[in-house]
Amino acid sequence: MKIVVTGGTGFIGQALCETLAARGDSLVALLRQPGSAGTLPPGTERIQWNSTAGPPPPRVFAGVDGVVHLAGESVARRWTPERKRRIRESRVAGTRHLVEALAALDERPRVLVSASAVGIYGDRGDETLTEESPPGGGFLAEVCAEWEEAAERAAALGVRVARLRIGVVLDAGGGALDQLLPPFTLGLGGPVGSGRQWMSWVHRADVVGLILHALDQPAAAGALNATAPEPLPNRDFARTLGAVLRRPALVPVPALALRLAFGEMATVLLGSQRVLPARTEASGYRFRFPALEPALRYIVGAQRRREITTP
Repeated sequence: MKIVVTGGTGFIGQALCETLAARGDSLVALLRQPGSAGTLPPGTERIQWNSTAGPPPPRVFAGVDGVVHLAGESVARRWTPERKRRIRESRVAGTRHLVEALAALDERPRVLVSASAVGIYGDRGDETLTEESPPGGGFLAEVCAEWEEAAERAAALGVRVARLRIGVVLDAGGGALDQLLPPFTLGLGGPVGSGRQWMSWVHRADVVGLILHALDQPAAAGALNATAPEPLPNRDFARTLGAVLRRPALVPVPALALRLAFGEMATVLLGSQRVLPARTEASGYRFRFPALEPALRYIVGAQRRREITTP
């Protein structure tokens, strides 16, 4: 297959591009700065695209079978008004421009796999959430709803659209664990806030696996939760990570401290989403890491092996 990827140098995008190249797919990467993308596999075609400025050039899609859209401004920083504008525009305007480009084509890709996030559900306490659950409230929920609406417009063009609602992505070398491992390794980790909020996590290998599944399987369409089938409260996540590292996990991070440090963005860390991948599993996807402890042991083991072999 020939696949166009946006966000190919990000935490998920790098792993995806490596996997696509390894299985023999040809890659076209749309990048804001193509010259700096040294992390992409050899042979990747690199094309410059500013997602908020307008559609990518039509030549990008010549002979393309599928598009994977992962690009978006990071939300993991304090939200100033300017940051919030960039978060929204990078997702909503960027996706609209991508679909505009597809609309102008005579021959279109068969499938668009577009990232979204479990933030679409908002803060929902202990409520069990599936792909059929309505969106919640708050800034991220609104952005995600607009983001998905923009992607879904490609369906009217005859393109199958899969919208992946991605949870907290875990793996070595980036993502949430990049921030969590140092304090937990020192025995200074613990629950966030009350620790009662549900945490819908997923191993990066399963995000990549689900993207491949969505590219390949006609049954994979619409909203698909990219979250492991066993979410758990934050305090249990902290306890499990501490056990894997053989360290105590008793030092809580007060909610007030998070709000003072991150402002409105703290709602991402303190919000509760108990998300189950009902439609994802019904489409035929089987998770490689359905449970947290084996996932963390695999990640920590891989990181230690990397440290031993790295000169």
